Amino acid sequence: MTSSARVMVVEDAEAIRLAVLSGLGSAGYVARGVPDGAGFEQELNTFQPDLVVLDLMLPGRDGFALLEVVRGRSDAGVIVLTARDGVSDRLRGLQAGADDYVVKPFELSELTARVGAVLRRLRRTPSTLQIGSLIIDVDKGLVLRDGRPVELTRTELRLLGHLALHRGQVLSKTQLLTSVWGYDAYDPNLVEVHVSALRRKLESSGERVLHTVRGLGYVLDGPR
Repeated sequence: MTSSARVMVVEDAEAIRLAVLSGLGSAGYVARGVPDGAGFEQELNTFQPDLVVLDLMLPGRDGFALLEVVRGRSDAGVIVLTARDGVSDRLRGLQAGADDYVVKPFELSELTARVGAVLRRLRRTPSTLQIGSLIIDVDKGLVLRDGRPVELTRTELRLLGHLALHRGQVLSKTQLLTSVWGYDAYDPNLVEVHVSALRRKLESSGERVLHTVRGLGYVLDGPR
């Protein structure tokens, strides 16, 4: 992916808003935050977000009203972020057009993973990616090198798919553990082993496309 998806965070609690923006930025998204509905409506047309993380309990117009604004003026995905965990509130948000619902308090890694999942469902990222002679079809789970299929395990395919959706972005071991395996903390050797196996299969008959950035992580990109 040559450019990142745009995510707007509508949250009046500054500490939460800044933390979410930082986490989304670290995950490779272009993120912008506003504290209320007035700021959101001003930014909606200019920023043109691919996805909105929307708090329900806002000063002025609440999140339910803003959800109607999104659905009337944009095709952006919406993740509702709120302390209101009642079933009726959850159903009301989903029925009004939210794509997902995250209850406070929450883990930042979970929210980031849900942002990625909603964007994939909305097909904000290309299904097929080509790097030299390597072709990756994320939706079909098909990988070709020089026109020949590359046999991957399910985990290797998930890992490659995540790297492909973030082409050109350096992803840390922690980010990969969270997004591919769903772990917040685990032995980083797990990532190293699977990256090594994936690299051997991808590069057995071609140039290197899976690069190690020392001290930072891994990136899928063209030859260097």
